[in-house]
Amino acid sequence: MSPINLAIVGVGKIVRDQHLPSIENNSDFKLIATASRHGTVDGIPAFTSIEAMLDAVPGIDAVSLCMPPQYRYEAAYKALEAGKHVFLEKPPGATLSEVADLEALAKTKHVSLFASWHSRYAPAIEAAKAFLAGTTIKSVHVIWKEDVRHWHPNQEWIWQAGGLGVFDPGINALSIVTHILPPLFLTGAVLEFPENRDSPIAADLQFKSGQGLAVHAEFDWRQTGKQSWDIVAETEAGQMVLSEGGSKLSVNGELTFTAPEAEYPSLYRRFAEIVKAGTSDVDLAPLRHVADAFMLGKRKFVEAFHD
Repeated sequence: MSPINLAIVGVGKIVRDQHLPSIENNSDFKLIATASRHGTVDGIPAFTSIEAMLDAVPGIDAVSLCMPPQYRYEAAYKALEAGKHVFLEKPPGATLSEVADLEALAKTKHVSLFASWHSRYAPAIEAAKAFLAGTTIKSVHVIWKEDVRHWHPNQEWIWQAGGLGVFDPGINALSIVTHILPPLFLTGAVLEFPENRDSPIAADLQFKSGQGLAVHAEFDWRQTGKQSWDIVAETEAGQMVLSEGGSKLSVNGELTFTAPEAEYPSLYRRFAEIVKAGTSDVDLAPLRHVADAFMLGKRKFVEAFHD
């Protein structure tokens, strides 16, 4: 089978760090074009808009959209309308409604739409899911705290409305939680907004399942030093800790599973799989929890944040 001719829109840090190596090492894809206001890839035809790229390169089969979520809908709509399969970086959009609209369009056009959640492909996720399925869960505590100055230096879009603020990393935790735990709903939230920003810098979330399982999540962008990406579950079989963003699994203090990180290679394997099968993969559960937090959460204003 011939490789899937792929184009990337939005050539930034995540593309250079993750997308390009993953594509280069996957024989199912061939990168044939890029569109970005500033970024380019050596040896690949570059354009400054998706419209110019689609007009000039008719052989594109699929498009990976890696620009900020506030600007993704319009590009995704144009790609789908042109009959291209579409890979959406996380979060898949700025609102639930726009992603639902894209999913309907993809179905009409008989092309694949992929809402990617890279943290679900962290190495220890499936082992954690299997462990929890074999016991009774008593409670869960999610601690997702990192230094925004380190991970998102001078990225103003992330503080703007629709940029999600601390939910940009927090949604990674939610993508894991919605994969390894029973269905949950939000019961309460406190969102901390810097007085000079439109998106939160911290969030404290309370969830429950229909069976009464309590889940507490803490997201914070002000942590310096060691970064925390941990999910701690108290169960009848003991304490389970899924740490380092899903890279390691420990039970009762003993490391039971770890493996090299391969999230983005796994995403591109999944994208190839659904393109070949003629299906879509659009799970909006993580984004729905974020929307619920903005709808139900109490707002607390804190000191101004400056890079």
